[in-house]
Amino acid sequence: MSLSLLLLLVCSSQATHFYGTVMTYYPKNSSTNGSVTVVLRYKLNFGRKGSDSWDCINGNCGTQRALTLSTLKNVNGEGWYQTEGIMTRDVPSRAPFQLELAGGNWIRNIRNAVILWKAVTLVELRSRSDTGKANTSPQTTILPAVRVPSNCQRDFDLLAFDPDGDEVKCRYGSLSHAECDNCTPPSVTNLSQSCTLSFSSNVSSDQGPYAVQLVMEDFPRQTIILSQTNGELTIVTTNDAISKIPIQFVLRVDSGVASCTEGLYLPRFLPPTPGNRARLYAPVNQSLEISISAEANISTVSELLFSGPHNVNQTTAAAAGRPNNNHHNTDDTNYPSIHNNRSNNDNNHHYADGTNYPSIHNNHCVNIANQHYTNNSYNRHSAHNYPTNHNNHHFTNSSNDNHSSIRLVNCNNPHCFNRLSTPHHFT
Repeated sequence: MSLSLLLLLVCSSQATHFYGTVMTYYPKNSSTNGSVTVVLRYKLNFGRKGSDSWDCINGNCGTQRALTLSTLKNVNGEGWYQTEGIMTRDVPSRAPFQLELAGGNWIRNIRNAVILWKAVTLVELRSRSDTGKANTSPQTTILPAVRVPSNCQRDFDLLAFDPDGDEVKCRYGSLSHAECDNCTPPSVTNLSQSCTLSFSSNVSSDQGPYAVQLVMEDFPRQTIILSQTNGELTIVTTNDAISKIPIQFVLRVDSGVASCTEGLYLPRFLPPTPGNRARLYAPVNQSLEISISAEANISTVSELLFSGPHNVNQTTAAAAGRPNNNHHNTDDTNYPSIHNNRSNNDNNHHYADGTNYPSIHNNHCVNIANQHYTNNSYNRHSAHNYPTNHNNHHFTNSSNDNHSSIRLVNCNNPHCFNRLSTPHHFT
């Protein structure tokens, strides 16, 4: 299993309704009769507390055995709620199927004319010739709102991790594939196949919210064969997508900032924050500490927001003894106890989670792979002492399914912006 953490800096935003969604899946159990139990994890983001359901639109989606909904975050300053859903389905065969989320409206005043929300997930459960197992989707996440100053070019390296070792590619949702209701992409963004979303604008007229509707797919690195329960075989080449999942969120373009240099108005991460896309291992029944530090010399790093999983507990302790310096604001965050108590049968499950920095963004993504090793070389604990007068944030997770995202709040009255930098992927 893998836990992904994304760091995010935010300030304020206003919302009314839909803020996007993300869904991933993994097969849990397979029976000799060909049936499969699949777990689907998703986030629903709304401007007010609410929920919606995923409907079966193609194939045999089996029977929903369990559904757990938990409110992960209610960010009043940002105006959104995030709900985590964990859906377990018993599928009678390995045939692929599709789920759809469709309902009401996105938030108001979307600049790229997207009104109704719609998202589609293609679940592929046929046995792969290269792994001998059913396919697992790419693991990713993002926060509901990503904010950027209008005069700062930013690259958003989306979390893209595939447990099967496939190549992960991203594209905009397609109207011809019925993946969104209106699939017009934002005029201020450009998306690469390698899942980097680039923002560029120098005009104030581009300010406002945009609906970003992406699709993430996994492609085998060599030709493979998918086997169905009835013996039917399908050849999948390196040009054929195996599964697809939606990534949808709001990109809010704010007014310009005096400087786009990280560490001034836009926060920057400092050691001992793990490097971008580093990988950490969390042995079963052991806790993992992750320490994060960030600074902004002109803005104020006032808060760190943590999003998911729902049973990760946060405590904050401010160390004493070091005088405040209003011109050098640093926030140190400690994550003692991200606890992995998965059984050996669950070792290969991977999860992703993200955090966004609406108000001066700095995006770090953490992917933690839960492994069951007796070798001490895999028993990696990250513990750090903090300088005095730093705010220490503590998160404890004792669940079987680890998904986490972190966001630092940075607000300075004249310039309250989100700055989203490269996601950091830790495994």
